[in-house]
Parts: sequence; structure tokens; C-alpha cells
Amino acid sequence: MTTVLVVDDHAVFRAGMTAVLSGMDGVEVVGEAPDGETAVELVPGLRPDIVLMDLRMPGMGGLAATARITERHPGAAVVVLTMNDDADSVFAALRAGARGYLLKESGAEDVERTIAAVMRGEAVFGPRVAEQVVGFFAGAGSSSPQAFPDLTGREREVLELMARGLDNASIARRLFLSEKTVRNRVSDVLAKLQAHTRAEAVARARDAGIGGEPRT
Repeated sequence: MTTVLVVDDHAVFRAGMTAVLSGMDGVEVVGEAPDGETAVELVPGLRPDIVLMDLRMPGMGGLAATARITERHPGAAVVVLTMNDDADSVFAALRAGARGYLLKESGAEDVERTIAAVMRGEAVFGPRVAEQVVGFFAGAGSSSPQAFPDLTGREREVLELMARGLDNASIARRLFLSEKTVRNRVSDVLAKLQAHTRAEAVARARDAGIGGEPRT
């Protein structure tokens, strides 16, 4: 029996995915979590074989949760199930330790095949995600190197403002975003930089020439 933990901040999606998984032979849903922090707390007790992980969630995002779970509990394979199909998100998830990456538009058969493949020790990408991976390697070396290439443009903006000493509220005002969105972006930045704290991320940014003297 393959045990699964479903992690997503939308209750309706969690319920729907749980129903789909429960209809699969040899699959049992052992728990649900609304955010990354809860998922990290549940894994030791539930000991799931597979963690289906969304990326964008309040509080601890999916990237940070994936990194912590794969580091602390290597027996739990994380499969990302998200709406984000950009190459930055794909490779950040893989760097964090994800064993699979599917889009939420995937059908039940795709999810079932992915779970089976990951249980065999394979890494699995959905069709559109595979295109991103192929495209990335096809274009490797075509542009000049850039510090922290895994960061999206928005994440780079957030990191630069962090390095300038702005707090989340100030960053939100500067970028016309909600504080919740900024918290999620900061969490993603820390995961991609493999930084344990905000201060560590800021130090790495400044070492790379990003940011400067604090300004308001």
C-alpha cells in the first residue's frame, strides 16, 4: 500500500484530490495539510511514502517544506502538484529534492502513473514540465551567468529589497503586493538560496552584489 499526504491550501482541492487518490488501487491517503509547516510537522508521525505538495501556500511555502522534508525524512518522496509551470519553479523544486513535478491540470491517470513511477525510484515530469526541462538544457550557456539563476524576476526584486533592509510591509508597499504574497516570495527565496534565515539570505545577496545600503 502506498501512503500519501496531500498538501494544499485550498480545502476543496484537497478534498477532491483525496477522493481521486482513494479510488486508486493500492493507494491510501493518510493525511492532509493546508500549508508547508503543517506538512513538515505531520510527516514524522504519518510516515507517508508520497507527499503531494503545492508550491504557493501561506506561511511556509512548498519549496521550503520540500527541502525540509527531503532532508529530514528521505523515505518520503515529494511530488509537486501545482499551477506553476515556469522553469524557475521546476528547477527550484528539483533542487529542493522533489522527485516529481505535475501541473494541477493533470488527469487522475497521470497522477496514478507518477505515484507508481516515483515508488519505483524514478523522477517524473508532466508533459509541459518536461518541455521546460528540455528547453532549459537546450538553451544552457546561451546567456551570461547571473547570481542565483533559480530566482524569478519577482523573487529577485524581493531579495534586492530585503538586502536593502526593507521589512515585508515595506516591500509590499514598494511592489504593490499584499504582505501575504511577500511572505510567500520570501519563503521561496530562502528555499532557493538554501538559506535557513532571512539574515543568511541577505548576507548571500550582498556577497553577490545584490542590494546595498538600506533605504526607505
